[in-house]
Amino acid sequence: MKFEELDIKGAFLIHAEPFEDERGVFRRNFCEKEFAEHGIATTVAQANISENKYKHTLRGFHYQVAPFGESKTMTIIKGRIHDIIIDLREDSSTYLEWISFDLSPDQRTSFHVPAGCANAFLTMEDNTLVHYYSSFPFTENAEKGIRYNDPFFKFDWPIKVPQHISVKDNSWPDFKLDS
Repeated sequence: MKFEELDIKGAFLIHAEPFEDERGVFRRNFCEKEFAEHGIATTVAQANISENKYKHTLRGFHYQVAPFGESKTMTIIKGRIHDIIIDLREDSSTYLEWISFDLSPDQRTSFHVPAGCANAFLTMEDNTLVHYYSSFPFTENAEKGIRYNDPFFKFDWPIKVPQHISVKDNSWPDFKLDS
């Protein structure tokens, strides 16, 4: 695997190095040793699959507050997404900055969201399937979120309004520095 650190400290694109023969393709999706060498949490406390029926479904922004912070390593299995990561770690040199990128399965690339960062993705195709590992289990009382159109961040999404979004994700209050 090749690790490409992004402009958010501790966030990575993880490029697979597939082995291909007449049977198909084999690739590693997780390696404790290589993740640890790049400072990525190697604890897998929960694995999740997000099945999204429709194009322009938005999920997020989600994160958990300390001491329940979770890092996530995500892989697109089917479809395409536009993803945004926000750094909410007050001690980080990239605090309150955000980055975005597009991913699809043909890239054979995963991405890592460090604990203390919020993540959201917008599906760009029907039937998009995303698999991810979390370093800490979902903890309802620690869950926080940021609305996709929060005026503080001025996100640049490929569409103005998502067609499919949960009531919860659309109802997060405006972000405030003291939150």
